[in-house]
Amino acid sequence: MLYELTQYILKISAESSWKDPLSFLRLFSYITVRSAGAMVTALLLSWWLGPRAIAWLKRLKFGQHYLDKAEEGGKIETRVVSKKGTPTMGGILIVAVMDVTALIWAQWSTMVALTLISVLVLAGLGFYDDYAKITRQSNKGAAANIKLWVQGALGAFIAFYLCLDPHMAKLKLISEVMVPFVKSPVLAGTLGTVVGLVLASVAIVGSSNAVNLTDGLDGLAIGCTLIVSAVFLVLTYLAGNSKAAGYLLVPYVPGAGELTVFCAAMIGAGLGFLWFNCHPAQVFMGDTGSLALGGALGIIAVLIHQPLMLVIAGGVFVVEALSVIIQTTYFKYTKRRFGTGRRVFLMAPLHHHFEKKGWHETQVVIRFYILGILCAVVALSTLKIR
Repeated sequence: MLYELTQYILKISAESSWKDPLSFLRLFSYITVRSAGAMVTALLLSWWLGPRAIAWLKRLKFGQHYLDKAEEGGKIETRVVSKKGTPTMGGILIVAVMDVTALIWAQWSTMVALTLISVLVLAGLGFYDDYAKITRQSNKGAAANIKLWVQGALGAFIAFYLCLDPHMAKLKLISEVMVPFVKSPVLAGTLGTVVGLVLASVAIVGSSNAVNLTDGLDGLAIGCTLIVSAVFLVLTYLAGNSKAAGYLLVPYVPGAGELTVFCAAMIGAGLGFLWFNCHPAQVFMGDTGSLALGGALGIIAVLIHQPLMLVIAGGVFVVEALSVIIQTTYFKYTKRRFGTGRRVFLMAPLHHHFEKKGWHETQVVIRFYILGILCAVVALSTLKIR
């Protein structure tokens, strides 16, 4: 919005005496300036709206008045503060601030539109899931198959749109498969298109669910999301800059630079939310936030032609999701074979395993942050190792 407004003002003042006094408005044409503005705006909005949103959620009684999954699984000695009664659905704050800020600072484009719409769809799905948990006062929210169907439909829609829309198809985001560390497509043509469709859908669905599974300790999911968002802040800027993309041998995607503004808005909104979500949390993001944030990361990765980069940058999310898959699969296998289910971890997702081992909640969170930063460094190193 600001981009269009400032460019319009510059255009109509070009032949007037206001030309020089208004020349500073050219700054708004720079993605770096608008990204900085988006980050600061989102942070300030989050700080201002945070207490009001928390009070509003309390009035609506949208609180977690039930044991979380870790507490349901047995007593955790390191926990001194119960999470019962803490307002949830704080993701409404994140999504609202993030989307409004992006609309203000980003230049409207198909990529921005796809990202914003997808975030709203996943936030709506998460809201439905959170509301079901609150009304039932249980960890059992919406049926898993419903969530997967909605996520799968969204992922497939994005993938096929990028493949079939004439303008987007020219970018070859689906028809050519890129792999980190490799400068050229590893697959193209018909086979590349088939693999690309699957890969794009899986990236969106998998990322959404992985962030959701990581959301179990105060500040864990949002902090790790901030780290991955910072990586994609760099990658989106490079992907949208033809000279930088050419020098680093990464896919050049015209228009991807505007996603940098979205990433900046996500970082600002995330930092503002972390202010209230750090231990002891005043509010939880709930599935409203985690599904939307995870989906946003997946969509951005697809739109800059780097879906597999998400596996590296989001290593913490990948490990958390794998721990659940391994635990569930092994438990079902041993139960079928031996009559009694056995576990690989004390509890899944993995962060609860370390809680059960005696790590304090803040220890788990900070150490996962460190691992997340290491994954981010490895992801960014792929820019020079090609």
